[in-house]
Amino acid sequence: MMTAVKAPFWSLSVLTGAKSFIGNPVIGSERLNRLGLHEARMRTAARLARHRRRGLASGVSEADRLAFERDGFVVKSDFLPEADFEHLRAEILDHDWDAREMRQGHTVTRRVFLDEASLRLTKPGLAAFMTRPDLSSLIRYVGGTGGVPVMSIQSILANQGVGADDPQCAIHSDTFHSTSKAWFFLHDVGPEDGPFFYVPGSHTLTPQRLAWERAQSIAASRHDMRQQDMRDHAEGSFRISRDDLKALGLPQPQPVAVKANTLVVADTFGFHGRTPSPKATQRVELYSTLRRNPFLLWTGFDPLALPVVKQRMGSFLTMLDRVGIAPMPWKPVGRLRLDAPPQI
Repeated sequence: MMTAVKAPFWSLSVLTGAKSFIGNPVIGSERLNRLGLHEARMRTAARLARHRRRGLASGVSEADRLAFERDGFVVKSDFLPEADFEHLRAEILDHDWDAREMRQGHTVTRRVFLDEASLRLTKPGLAAFMTRPDLSSLIRYVGGTGGVPVMSIQSILANQGVGADDPQCAIHSDTFHSTSKAWFFLHDVGPEDGPFFYVPGSHTLTPQRLAWERAQSIAASRHDMRQQDMRDHAEGSFRISRDDLKALGLPQPQPVAVKANTLVVADTFGFHGRTPSPKATQRVELYSTLRRNPFLLWTGFDPLALPVVKQRMGSFLTMLDRVGIAPMPWKPVGRLRLDAPPQI
């Protein structure tokens, strides 16, 4: 009975960003994926992302467009004037915040969800950063979609000495379609500090990538769920080996070591991850993400753009978590400074 009730929703979710091969028997159907379901979703999503990017291109410089088309990510050093950067850094690092944490292996991610409305009075530099048109335009262009990027403060505490390997260190793609993530770094991140890495050019849907994705989609629902990497793979965040990258004609991952005051924006359909750190490290960054239904024809009409939501995004996300509509993996750990030791 329950299967009959859910079947229409499983079918309709094919037209959304749903990606789990084990949570949805339609998306995970070996038979349908042999017939080309996953390939069709990828081709359509890629074509629509290109269409939407054409409408978003005017808000992005030619240099940034060329860098994205070549690599799949954009790096902008010295993003803020030095005085503005130091003021923003002090607003963030010199205060306590209501924080949440999530542990993945030996890495703890600390998040602070932000309300633009309240920050205008208490942290005007941060509020101004959140509403920069050049920042939101670049995030939208890279993700190939319109809408409101969701921004938070994020602290990465890597190699904390306990737990299994960090699953974010595996070479992976977030999902089957273009989606953007952005990091504005408040600290230097050197080669041994666990920097972000990216496989240049892997954001492009080539025939080789499509064939590889087809093979993964056929087998994904049969993976051993006892292994975290295989569970993540089966949930639609495909992992890839270095040998497979070579077979696809792609280069090896490129670490993106940066100085403080650098912005990185990446299409996380491309293969990426976090470089393992040989030592305990900690960094703080402003983190943004933008992911919408990849089958939309338009770039507007985002419910998150409503002022009552957009200006109180942190409170809105917290409310959705509290009532169980959109549960978060990050658990409240109280009010603390961002350089505090892990609480979980």
